[in-house]
Amino acid sequence: MAQPVKLAVIGAGMIGKRHAEIIAREPEASLVAVVDPTVAGQQVATHLGVRWFSSLADLLTVERPDGVIIATPNQMHVENGLEAVAEGLPSIIEKPIADSVADAQRLVDAAEAAGVPLLVGHHRRYNPLIQKAKEIISSGRLGTVVTLSGQFWLFKPDDYFEVSWRREPGAGPVLLNLIHDVDLFRYLLGEIVAVQALTSKSVRGHAVEESAAILLQFASGVLGTVNVSDTVVAPWSWEMTTGENPAYPQQDQSCYQIGGTHASLTVPQLDVWFNSTKRSWWEPLARERVPVAQDDPLKLQIRHFCDVIRGQASPLVSGREGLETLKVIMAITEAAETGERIRI
Repeated sequence: MAQPVKLAVIGAGMIGKRHAEIIAREPEASLVAVVDPTVAGQQVATHLGVRWFSSLADLLTVERPDGVIIATPNQMHVENGLEAVAEGLPSIIEKPIADSVADAQRLVDAAEAAGVPLLVGHHRRYNPLIQKAKEIISSGRLGTVVTLSGQFWLFKPDDYFEVSWRREPGAGPVLLNLIHDVDLFRYLLGEIVAVQALTSKSVRGHAVEESAAILLQFASGVLGTVNVSDTVVAPWSWEMTTGENPAYPQQDQSCYQIGGTHASLTVPQLDVWFNSTKRSWWEPLARERVPVAQDDPLKLQIRHFCDVIRGQASPLVSGREGLETLKVIMAITEAAETGERIRI
């Protein structure tokens, strides 16, 4: 077995802590430090038995990791990413890659010019059920895919919004949550070329949106509808249906339906619906649930990152992929603000 890849986690908030805990248990990797200027960051490092530093610069005076996971607040992603690129350190940067398309472009260009691997933390692509869904679609079993329906409906409780930034524009379900779904739609069905959208904030009265209804046009001709709300008590979201994060009570429901001329597919169940004989609305429908082995996509992402650092793999979710997903999200925001169809 190869030597474990030495990794440091920058940012010890909720997702940074999860990354650090996974690395600490992963035989392929070795957690060498937690970098975070707060007392909470120091406590995470102490809990995991690793060294704590207040900055990457301080860490580099003592030890050089093989790569870093950047899980700092969104507005710091570009600054931290550029620092890692300047040091020649491969990195996974949490989503969104940046607060703006221009800043994301600057970071991606810098990483590509320097030849430093830059990955974005759209970890759901690593989920075995998504890999299997992509395999089913690519096999042609659905025929020509023509439509997609996606839902993100759940209820964020009042105490979630006690943190002030969560009540402000940019902290709503479109940027914080839907960005993951859009990344999966791009991965499964190809590039999105135009969007239309409406948003609402009629219930809580915060400055940020609560609900959105979105139309997606794909380069392939696929049309998608996506309905988003974080103020609905409901089971239809990735979080509530996949069991990926045990913090959410798993429901036996779907969050995406992908429709083709010969069959349709539900996610996450991976139910394929089809006519056994003639395709017709008068014919009985058959259902086959495609089996898939479950695994933690955050763990699989770390293992993939180790392979990238060793030169054994190309990034599954490169910085440029993160940039293209961000372009769609920003286009959705613009479409909602202007009422116009926005081409990407």
